[in-house]
Amino acid sequence: MFGYVIANLEGLTQAQKDRYKGCYCGLCRVLKQRHGFSGRLTLTYDMTFLVLLLSALYEADEERGMEVCPAHPLRKHFYWQTRYTEYAADMNVVLAYNNCRDDWQDDGSALKYWEAEALSARSAAVRARWPRQCAAIEQCMAELSAIEQAADEVISGKLLDNFPLVVWQTGSGTQSNMNSNEVIANRGNEIAGKKLLHPNDDINMSQSSNDTFPTAMHIAAVCAIEDKVIPAIDTLTATFRRLEAEHEGVVKSGRTHLQDATPISFPQEISGWRTSLERDREMLLLAVKPLKELALGGTAVGTGLNTPKGFDTTVAAEIAALTGKDFCTAQNKFHALTSKDEIVFAHGALKALAADMMKIANDVRWLASGPRDGLGEIFIPENEPGSSIMPGKVNPTQCEAVTMVAVQVMGNDVAVSMAASQGNFELNVFMPVCIYNFLQSARLLAESIVSFNDRCAVGIRANREKMEHNLHNSLMLVTALNPYIGYENAAKTAKKAYKENISLKEACVSLGFLTAERFDEVFHPENMI
Repeated sequence: MFGYVIANLEGLTQAQKDRYKGCYCGLCRVLKQRHGFSGRLTLTYDMTFLVLLLSALYEADEERGMEVCPAHPLRKHFYWQTRYTEYAADMNVVLAYNNCRDDWQDDGSALKYWEAEALSARSAAVRARWPRQCAAIEQCMAELSAIEQAADEVISGKLLDNFPLVVWQTGSGTQSNMNSNEVIANRGNEIAGKKLLHPNDDINMSQSSNDTFPTAMHIAAVCAIEDKVIPAIDTLTATFRRLEAEHEGVVKSGRTHLQDATPISFPQEISGWRTSLERDREMLLLAVKPLKELALGGTAVGTGLNTPKGFDTTVAAEIAALTGKDFCTAQNKFHALTSKDEIVFAHGALKALAADMMKIANDVRWLASGPRDGLGEIFIPENEPGSSIMPGKVNPTQCEAVTMVAVQVMGNDVAVSMAASQGNFELNVFMPVCIYNFLQSARLLAESIVSFNDRCAVGIRANREKMEHNLHNSLMLVTALNPYIGYENAAKTAKKAYKENISLKEACVSLGFLTAERFDEVFHPENMI
């Protein structure tokens, strides 16, 4: 760890704060004396704590004084140092050199290369002065470098052939975890050209399958929702918003129970679809929050056996930095290992999205049914021939794909829920099947929504003539007459019009409820929305 320790002086007495600041200034002073002005640029809080720790553990003579600080040249600053300050200064330079080299190897930064070159000679001098300590540092850096490179190759997909395991394995995911440990260790040894790494001692260090697998589950679930599902929802939502604007003023017949109902505007109908997706989005973001708590650090049963203090919070912070997502450590590791309620909750939000997509897709294919003998109120893109025997037939394939995905997601929800219930004592033992179904649901929904958007929704157009015909042919327009002739008379009007296949106006006038002139005054379907 180099440059990771952050000073927090809260709760310290003034004397303790003064000693800390003096130690920091003393280390800076010694760095200049031993390694020149550039040596000061490598100063970190890590080595300040090292000086304080060693000076507290072992008796050492102290040196105190006042000296002008190069960062604040107008006044003198108090410094405090011991014989361990020199040691810390040397270690600071070696660690800085290795850190720069590592950064340069990672991203090819020219700046890091020249920083490493500038420290190379001084680092060599320190290695000659402290050979045993520097050898240990370099051994550790070599191990970390090999692990990092091997892990990067795993992430890139280069080593996929080395992961033959399927879902149906031990329910804790131990086999998958050990598979990863062995691949990283063996590949790391190949990179190093010698046996540096052991799968358990070096790769699985401070970890257990019981906390690494649920951690991986949560990371994967969060990334799937935030990076795939949410953007897919946003894409389709934007399309619906555009369709609302494009069809402003278009009025059509509403429908309830698959029966004619009072009028609605086409933008109002589309707004119902859009708002369903927006609400699903809100629920998914709500469900994601608990998933950002990670089990890592609980090890075998939640006690954190074999982990150094602060391991869980440090690793969670590093994962957050690597992913750009605000992961944190779970407050109760016993719950984190045995319960999968966060996964169930989040998958419930995915199921809600699936239910809404089922409804939207069904609405679209009902409205597009025909082209002559169905509702035929909208046109959808004709993507491909729809029949092997009926020429010219075009089917709503994207709608059918979405509805099949919805069915699969609903089935997956049962599997996820059942798997989550198998938390016997300190560990859930259905984790692989749980996350398998979760990720499948997220992937299928994201991909099907994008496909539905690109190959169907973007091309939806209103059949205005058919909408107008159906609107004015609807018997439920009679509802507009309720304030003038009452519910019972309006019902009689509708039934007469239906039985005799005449207009509502003709039926109402023939029954003597309104004159033709009065009917025209009060009957305006476009005002019923």
